[in-house]
Amino acid sequence: MDKLQAFANEQLKTEIPQFEIGDSVVVHNKIKEGSRERIQLFDGLVIAKKNGGIAETFTVRKIAYGIGVEKTFPLHSPNVVKVDVTRRGKVRRAKLYYVRERVGKATKVKELIASENSKPVAPKAVAKATEEVVAKTANIAKNRI
Repeated sequence: MDKLQAFANEQLKTEIPQFEIGDSVVVHNKIKEGSRERIQLFDGLVIAKKNGGIAETFTVRKIAYGIGVEKTFPLHSPNVVKVDVTRRGKVRRAKLYYVRERVGKATKVKELIASENSKPVAPKAVAKATEEVVAKTANIAKNRI
């Protein structure tokens, strides 16, 4: 049993993404097609987190072409490259399964207003990309004048 536990501890990720139930996230998932690998994004709402340790999983739900799609990702899987939090949600439940029966605006979760000492919601890369786009549009507008 000790060897099994040691192997499981070896497979655990050292940097676990910080997100909670009710958060809107973008999961970067590694897909293998034959000899090629690519990263596929799955953007949705975290409706559940289960278990602990090596077996820890989280379920993300999104609406694609009018149909609800849920995927359950193992947190410590090497195929889950990273998880970006796009929006923090304010919820009072541990599981948001009730969202399955809701349609349209009723599926929305209130946004949690961040306090001063909490971590920023948007990753630095998103902020940097936004600044670059603003700078490019400013240059284009400047050249047209």
